[in-house]
Amino acid sequence: MSEEKPGFTVKDRRIFAEKDEDVKNKEAEKEPPKQEVKEEAKEESVSAEEQKTEPKINLPEINFATFIISLNASALLHLGAMEDPVSGKKIKNLPIGKQTIDILGMLEEKTKGNLSKEEENLLKNILYDLRMIYVKEQK
Repeated sequence: MSEEKPGFTVKDRRIFAEKDEDVKNKEAEKEPPKQEVKEEAKEESVSAEEQKTEPKINLPEINFATFIISLNASALLHLGAMEDPVSGKKIKNLPIGKQTIDILGMLEEKTKGNLSKEEENLLKNILYDLRMIYVKEQK
């Protein structure tokens, strides 16, 4: 009943399970000649490049100011003050634009006293501009 089938054995090769010296010695033994490593790296980089279909996009840092600017762009788009980047057409959807303005107003109220002067001025100016555009677009 206790017959073991010869198939494979499991060995714990985790780094934290061994001493640092033993790890270094084993890594040195496993390391193939440098020329083979270069060829393997080239093959891996080519296959990785082939798999990538999306271009790398350099995104801005995520902070309060970029969040507010993002909401501003959304509001401008829905107020018809900015073209849709996908279709290239101006689309007006005033209720959604007003909702985004209201969200920015709520953020201004809830963050009062917790923002830097620059963030506070940014939010105040964006809200003023968006409210003026909204009033003009309602006519």
